[in-house]
Amino acid sequence: MTSNFKKNNMDSDDSESKDEHHRPNKSQAKRDSHHLVNVGESIIKLKAEEIQALDLPEELEHAVNTARKIKSRSGLKRQRLYIGKLLRSIDSEHIETQLKKIQHRHDTNTARFKRLEMWRDKLIENDKGTLNDVIASYPELDRQHINQLIRAAQQEKKQDKAPTATRKLFKYLSELAEA
Repeated sequence: MTSNFKKNNMDSDDSESKDEHHRPNKSQAKRDSHHLVNVGESIIKLKAEEIQALDLPEELEHAVNTARKIKSRSGLKRQRLYIGKLLRSIDSEHIETQLKKIQHRHDTNTARFKRLEMWRDKLIENDKGTLNDVIASYPELDRQHINQLIRAAQQEKKQDKAPTATRKLFKYLSELAEA
């Protein structure tokens, strides 16, 4: 009789352990929920055109637009949680993929902008190595024009004038990068 009791007890332990493996992990569910709230927060921070490009479901888009109008901190927090809830109810992987593409484009533009600023500053400081880098990167550039812009920017800097030529130099470098 005792061995039968042990066997039944072991069977119930096995069934409990099987149930534990099939039951969703509460901590993982919380992490997923927080992640989707953060995704929603990232969506709220986007420009209106970028939100339109995400092609969100109507209810979610309405919730995001509402959140962008809310000024109250506690109200915004509730709205962010609501957006996270909406994201849980739909397939959010597609939206996350599109969001990552938009964020990558922002990061790429920022890096390009900083590189152009650094080149402009070094060109004004008369760094010949930088000029060679710019020429190597953009062989179609007008060397005479860029040298004129550099000289004008250097003169402005010496005379403490408004940085008009410096802006023109940056604009020229930016146009080269876009072409």
